[in-house]
Amino acid sequence: MAWTGFSIEMKLLAVDIGTGTQDIVLFDTQLDIENSFKLILPSPTMRIFRKIKQATHDRVDILLSGYLMGGGPSTWAVKDHIRAGLKVYATLSAGCTFDDDPEMVRGMGVIVISEDELTSLPAQVRRIHMCDFDYEEISRVFVDFGADLNDLAAIAVGVFDHGNAPAGVSDRKFRFDYLDMRIRAENRLSAFAYPANQIPAIMTRLQAVAASARNIPAPLVVMDTAAAAILGATYDAKVQMLTHKIVVNIGNLHTLAFRLDETRITGMFEHHTGMLSQEQLERLLIKLAEGTLTNAEIFEQHGHGALVYASDSANLESDNLNLVVTGPRRNKLASSRLNPYLAVPFGDMMITGCIGLLAATADKIPHLSSPIHAGLNNGSETKLAPWEVN
Repeated sequence: MAWTGFSIEMKLLAVDIGTGTQDIVLFDTQLDIENSFKLILPSPTMRIFRKIKQATHDRVDILLSGYLMGGGPSTWAVKDHIRAGLKVYATLSAGCTFDDDPEMVRGMGVIVISEDELTSLPAQVRRIHMCDFDYEEISRVFVDFGADLNDLAAIAVGVFDHGNAPAGVSDRKFRFDYLDMRIRAENRLSAFAYPANQIPAIMTRLQAVAASARNIPAPLVVMDTAAAAILGATYDAKVQMLTHKIVVNIGNLHTLAFRLDETRITGMFEHHTGMLSQEQLERLLIKLAEGTLTNAEIFEQHGHGALVYASDSANLESDNLNLVVTGPRRNKLASSRLNPYLAVPFGDMMITGCIGLLAATADKIPHLSSPIHAGLNNGSETKLAPWEVN
């Protein structure tokens, strides 16, 4: 890193990987964030979905190799491919995308094979590489447009990870127990971020991201994408003025809400977005504010769970608690009687998760903290114009 008259010259790459899109920001401490280079691209699982659907249309068998990655659309496409009477081969690592238990993967009709068996498959089997984070592919896009990714100070990647639940344990309960454990251990949103060498063994998707990024040219931080979005929303200028708030990220598949005061997480719940009407979501948010929401209520509705860490009660329908909303499905609450504020940190809702990833990286790599926070707060120094940055 080089010192200039304006600031420490430093770049970080933040990649927030969701179900519908992957949102990418090249953060440069010499620029206002509004001048950052950004990419909003189809998510990796959507790209795999389209490749599998094309193979189904072409009536060809497929081989899935590579790494565990996000499922959802890719899982649905695999099931459709098998129902069409076509074969799906998968290596053990790629097959764990659909379930951490290989027997469950085989139960779907997937033919799980070893790495040694790859060369024995017929040549007409279509090969599809599974991977959440492909640094080489992303860097090529930037390079094609003349953006330099050399000398990155860090790379931060966000994905949603259910974790590897033991046999007989609900994935929903396992993930929520993990969220509870992290909050009790370290009550802040960056608790859900890790340097690559500190990822818990149970978080298999985060581990897979780190494995696929072994050769990247910078330190790696990984984080739960839902928590990253909540953290990023708090960098909206209006939200920063709110002391007590509920921030809810309404994702394509999951909805996660945190109740926050000045310094702490005081409650939370997580549910499946597709199972929630506006009225149901409003009711859950009101009960979270009041402190009356129970874990059993959410779990019995086939959500993940709820936790309340503080007994104080607040009212979302008056002025003593504020509701902040982000996420690709935020319109689910746009017309709500709860009068939500739709967060747009630095004027762009789509990079909310990336902002959270940057903030978490500042916590996890201490020597980067000051320049990152200065950039996120737009610093007190005059920034360069984009054409002035070398």
